[in-house]
Amino acid sequence: MTTTTPATPATPGGAAEVPSDGPSDGGFEALFEHAPCGYLTTTDGGRITRVNETFLTWTGHRREDLLGSAFGRLLPVGDRILWSTHSAPQLGTTGSVSEVVVEVVAADRSRRPALVTATRVPARAGADAEVRLVVFAAPERRAHEQELIAALHRAEESEDARAAAEGEARRLALADPLTGLPNRAGLAAHLGAALAAGRSDVGVLVVDLDHFAVVNESLGTAAGDELLLTVAARLGAAVREGAVVARLSADEFAVVERCEDVEAARGLAERLLEALTAPVVLDGLEVVASASIGAAVAPPGPGAAQRVLHDAAVAVQRAKARGRGRVEVHDPTRTGAAADRLRLLGELRRGIADGQLRLHHQPQVRLRDGRLVGVEALVRWQHPTRGLLAPVQFIELAEQSGLVRELGAWVLDAAVAQAADWARDPGCATVEVAVNLSTRQLTDPGLVEAVTTALSRHRLPAHLLVLEVTETSLAADPATAAATLVALKELGVGVSVDDFGTGYASLTYLQRFPVDELKIDRSFVTGLGASDGDTAIVRACVQLAQALGVRTVAEGVETEQQREALAAMGCDVVQGYLFSRPVAADAVQQWARERTGTTAQPAT
Repeated sequence: MTTTTPATPATPGGAAEVPSDGPSDGGFEALFEHAPCGYLTTTDGGRITRVNETFLTWTGHRREDLLGSAFGRLLPVGDRILWSTHSAPQLGTTGSVSEVVVEVVAADRSRRPALVTATRVPARAGADAEVRLVVFAAPERRAHEQELIAALHRAEESEDARAAAEGEARRLALADPLTGLPNRAGLAAHLGAALAAGRSDVGVLVVDLDHFAVVNESLGTAAGDELLLTVAARLGAAVREGAVVARLSADEFAVVERCEDVEAARGLAERLLEALTAPVVLDGLEVVASASIGAAVAPPGPGAAQRVLHDAAVAVQRAKARGRGRVEVHDPTRTGAAADRLRLLGELRRGIADGQLRLHHQPQVRLRDGRLVGVEALVRWQHPTRGLLAPVQFIELAEQSGLVRELGAWVLDAAVAQAADWARDPGCATVEVAVNLSTRQLTDPGLVEAVTTALSRHRLPAHLLVLEVTETSLAADPATAAATLVALKELGVGVSVDDFGTGYASLTYLQRFPVDELKIDRSFVTGLGASDGDTAIVRACVQLAQALGVRTVAEGVETEQQREALAAMGCDVVQGYLFSRPVAADAVQQWARERTGTTAQPAT
């Protein structure tokens, strides 16, 4: 069995509703509303008529997008054919299909392995026939699945069986089958009870095991299960009497315990971290169950359960981002800033789609004759209410969210289109355009195809495009980076190492990668003439580039003293405010006409 994926589709924010003790709508209704797995109902023709919140959260789809659509549209082509030619027809004869393994396509186009069980309910008085689909996220819950399915079938047998089936559904819905701990829904029940009296001393900790997938992949899922059982036991032994330990997903646990304030929550988190440090022997090997822990204390007022679970989840993500094996406590003062970043991310996504991005270009000047030889394309965001935003205000957010791929794709295409337009102007016909690549873009298998397509579509000679990569991105995955850069060089595209001297490049890297240019970082250029260390570094970079037979570009040149020092060292090209700030495309053409064939002069 597999424990590297969630045992069932997760309920949103851990805030699943707890089955009430009120009047029953039947065993199936209890299962549909409260079980921690996906449920859908469809017409005989396969059109979705109902879908529960658990399935929506697991896949990221919106309810309004699914209702009325065919269930088969949620499957890849191969599985869709399997479903339509094998599974669906059986519903009319045998009445059910058991253990059909397919992949469900989520809203982000990722694929989620799933086990789907379908049951056809014949038409009744006042109701058409329908098909009920039960969707489980991982084979780990096989025994649990069979119990749930059996409860569903018994609920349909007779009126007398419904009450018993509903009670059984509640029991199964609130428990994790492997550890016996409460699951997300069970945690929500306990948390709701703890907060029912308006208490303000309820702490929630989310414990995320670090690198748990490595155990499954190297030692097998049986060893992974043994580790999970050990972690569950250790967490249970480390908490106070009355506390609740729950299992939220494959490698994620939660603890609810009384905590007077955030410092008490931090102390509890440190205690839990310490409890997990002793090695666990799995298949003769000692394994340490390292974990990242996020802690939060429930805020006062309505919605406290959802808020504290959210806060703890955000804190654990921060712990993982900062190196894992550590504790992070939610700071209420960060909430406003986080909400603003979330709003800005949504606005950026819409801004890319709505054409709000702009390109500015900073000229690059050849020192020996002052000619314009290239420009660096720099993205700006024309925000509808915040005005023109510089990259520093949104690039990091795009990188952290993964939106940098869409952003980078737009910049690449727009820069190539602009360079092609300049190439038809005699004054700018030889001007190169440099485009920065993020680490995500450099490791994207579709990058070479995207560059090829852009060059072909806009009919730009490849040698007029230079792609800038940082030392850090080269070091992230050297093998992939080398293969990608070789393919780009075969197209005729130039390659520049940006921010040279600040990252992790070595002589070995520079020999392996097909590099045409080294860009000396502005932090060293700033110290020219004022810092002996910076001056020595710049001189060494220029000499290294000359030895390798590649061009040097110094960025951030702002003073005449810096220009003169770079010229004396033999630097090839410079860019910076001494010559020009980043400008719009039409200003580049004017800039080139005014300075073509003259000695490099400061901007006026």
